[in-house]
Amino acid sequence: MKNKFGLQEDDILLFKEAIRGTKKIQQDQMLHPPIRAKVTQPSVKKVQQEQVDASFYFSDEFQPQLEDEGPTRYLKPGSNPYELKKLRRGDYVPELFLDLHGLTQMEAKQEIGALIAACKRENVFCACIMHGHGKHILKQQTPLWLAQHPDIIAFHQAPKEWGGNASLLLLIETQEHTRR
Repeated sequence: MKNKFGLQEDDILLFKEAIRGTKKIQQDQMLHPPIRAKVTQPSVKKVQQEQVDASFYFSDEFQPQLEDEGPTRYLKPGSNPYELKKLRRGDYVPELFLDLHGLTQMEAKQEIGALIAACKRENVFCACIMHGHGKHILKQQTPLWLAQHPDIIAFHQAPKEWGGNASLLLLIETQEHTRR
């Protein structure tokens, strides 16, 4: 018989002498769950309050100075103009999408407020709002509302892969973005 351990016969006998009288232990497997941070869902009341707070900034009377020519775009004063260029080129990939098709103006305001609140809560930097063409009501109002919100850094008409001129890509100021 071939010695598969590569040890001398004397060493094997010595080992067997040392463990004589021992019993084999039955192995039990202990699985430890991975340590994760507890993800808690905010209460319904808190989410509703975030929506109300975020939509508080939207007024129908206020008319911000947006450029009439070219694609719909906005850059918060004091922000890096390169961010707007990156939005135009499609360098940012939106993590959240909001479809406003079929909503009234009031419902659209609430949903946009909820989107901004969700982006801040989840630390989402880029989102997409699809307002569609339709009667051009939401297409005209959405940029006016977004320009009023203090947490919106920039928005630009989306590239074709994200909806073209029927949607907007927006950058939201989050806690992680302010740490950069």
